[in-house]
Amino acid sequence: MSLAVWCVLAAGLMPFLFTGIAKTLGRRYDNRQPRAWQTGLEGAPARAHAAHLNAFEAFPLFAAGVFFAQQIGAAQDRVDQLALAFVLLRLGYGACYIAGWSTMRSLVWLAALVCSVALFFASPAGG
Repeated sequence: MSLAVWCVLAAGLMPFLFTGIAKTLGRRYDNRQPRAWQTGLEGAPARAHAAHLNAFEAFPLFAAGVFFAQQIGAAQDRVDQLALAFVLLRLGYGACYIAGWSTMRSLVWLAALVCSVALFFASPAGG
């Protein structure tokens, strides 16, 4: 399995990391009414929950980009580099979101988006 596919797995699991942080930082988690618990979050726990939701939003384009790039035979090294950069940037995005660094968060979000889009334009190996 390529590094890029491992990155797809990591990105697919990333929302659960951020929701775990929200549950750890927030008031006592109520599993009987999780939606009500979520609406009552404030500060860093609320931002961690927002990072959780955004991780779900960013995932489809990234996963499609990886699989498209591999389907067209893009240079695997380049696909791996973009995929790894995406995962690291998205982790940074979550950290910026939780810390409340809105400008840095937006810049990191944009960089990760560029990685996802670049996967669709990765040149075939040898081409």
